[in-house]
Amino acid sequence: MSRISQARSLGKYFLLVDNMLVVLGFFVVFPLISIRFVDQLGWAALMVGIALGLRQFIQQGLGIFGGAIADRFGAKPLIVTGMLMRAGGFIAMGMAHEPWLLWLSCILSGLGGTLFDPPRSALVVKLVRSNQRSRFFSILMMQDSAGAVVGALLGSWLLQYDFRLVCAAGALMFVLCAAFNAWLLPAWKLSTVKAPVREGLTRVLRDKRFVTYVLTLTGYYMLAVQVMLMLPIMVNDIAGSPSAVKWMYAIEACLSLTLLYPIARWSEKRFRLEHRLMAGLLVMSFSLLPVGMVGTLQQLLTLICMFYIGSIIAEPARETLSAQLADARARGSYMGFSRLGLAFGGALGYAGGGWLFDVGKTFNQPELPWMMLGLIGLMTSMALLWQFGQKRIRPQMLEPGA
Repeated sequence: MSRISQARSLGKYFLLVDNMLVVLGFFVVFPLISIRFVDQLGWAALMVGIALGLRQFIQQGLGIFGGAIADRFGAKPLIVTGMLMRAGGFIAMGMAHEPWLLWLSCILSGLGGTLFDPPRSALVVKLVRSNQRSRFFSILMMQDSAGAVVGALLGSWLLQYDFRLVCAAGALMFVLCAAFNAWLLPAWKLSTVKAPVREGLTRVLRDKRFVTYVLTLTGYYMLAVQVMLMLPIMVNDIAGSPSAVKWMYAIEACLSLTLLYPIARWSEKRFRLEHRLMAGLLVMSFSLLPVGMVGTLQQLLTLICMFYIGSIIAEPARETLSAQLADARARGSYMGFSRLGLAFGGALGYAGGGWLFDVGKTFNQPELPWMMLGLIGLMTSMALLWQFGQKRIRPQMLEPGA
């Protein structure tokens, strides 16, 4: 095995361990935020939605700057610093007793994500060959699902005692992950050229097709983020216990572990990436439309099951399509900018979803937010169809020997 092939192989194992620690740390805390502050403390869903939206918008909206800095200085220093900042945000969250303190903790958590998320994504693009990326993203998603269940179970158990223990466990995971990266991550460069930060930003912003694609994904993410806000609230409301949230993530884990990789392998040989993305988004959209009209936990979990199946179809295709459209001369900048759709979609999905949820309860129209989300998903599918209807994806620009 050549040194390059050996480095790629070891790098993949490193990415898998790193991803597991990050997923565990995240899902110990974030699925329980809406339950803690809306159900236990009685805050308005809008207040919590703003906090979650701030974290999402800052992390993803500023990701292009984190990616561009990583292009210039390498991945390691940004990843380690960002993970320590995320840990600090969780500690602050455990002490939140007013909305402004929750918002502040989410801002700090988001800034940490701005630093570590784009370089981690760019490392996947660098270390995994283009013909293997769809499968590798599928493996990462399977790992995400398993980690989400374990994290939610641990967080739910700790929530029985004290929310500060939940936040401390999440912070500990990110401190361990920072130490893991500081110890083992080589000082890899992300891009084929060492260009100034401004040049990487300019290269992305001039790529109109990539910019259009990323902004179109805003609607997709407005649906996707509801697994952190409105779906846990619905499960808790119908079941009458926050511990029922773990079943939501158990469904995702079972579906991902059994279906995600086979679906990815089967569909990558038969369908284009954009068609897989649109098909998954349509399933997600139709599954959300009737959520507000269900009356039993079984009905709700069935719709959540459909929602996750749509995500299983769409998410590997979305990640692979973003990587395939990226320019190898500015990987960090491209992968940072690719998060901008998540920034806008997350902010609108959290704040707008929380506001619609409150309005629906006030006027006894619980189906209102779910109908709106379903329509947004359908319109996003039409926008993607228009964008990719008669166009082919340009060949990926790879460095020599990639």
